[in-house]
Parts: sequence; C-alpha cells; structure tokens
Amino acid sequence: MTTDTIYVVDRVLVRSGHAREFIDAYLDQYVPRATARGLVLDRLLMTPPVWDDDEEHVVTATWTVEGPKEWWAAAVAARHDPTASDWWRSMEPMVIERTRTTEAEPAAVERMSRV
Repeated sequence: MTTDTIYVVDRVLVRSGHAREFIDAYLDQYVPRATARGLVLDRLLMTPPVWDDDEEHVVTATWTVEGPKEWWAAAVAARHDPTASDWWRSMEPMVIERTRTTEAEPAAVERMSRV
C-alpha cells in the first residue's frame, strides 16, 4: 500500500573518535526538538557498525512525517527555530559534513503534489 509518508534523511559524517558523543547529543538534544516540530524518528543507523575511535562514522537518521501538509509545517517550524541551527553549529567540531534529503515512494508523489 502506498502511503503519503515523507522521509527526511539526515546523513552526518562524524570525525574519528566522536561517534558516541555525537549520537548521545543527537538523541538527547536534537531529537526532542525535532519531534516537537512534528518529525518522528523512524531509525538511527551508524556505519561502520562497530565502535572504532580510529574510524570516521556515518550516522543516518530517518525521520517521517505523514504527508505534505505535515512536512511543510515541520519545515517552516525549523526555519523559525534558531535552536536547530545553533545546535548544528555546536556540533561542528565533531562533524565533517552533513546532508539532508526528503524522499517519498514514487507512487505517492503524484497524489502528494496536489497540495
């Protein structure tokens, strides 16, 4: 069944030796704020899947929202919440790079485009 779920995927390349610290801060500080803006954390993954302080790690957070209206509301809320950009700025010593994509099932895109 095709749903109107929109997936917001954050990928963060974390410097060697900082994976645990970054993940703890993400879960303790970033997740509650993003949840308050309407995002639901679907999963948090890490690669390589081993704690190795000599390796860089990619942390992937997949968030969901249940449709375009909810996605827009969360996006607008984030733009008006300086704590999000402040938090990311505070993580700069641990982060090499980060990306965010917004994704949906191809079969749902036509329907969701009519907002």
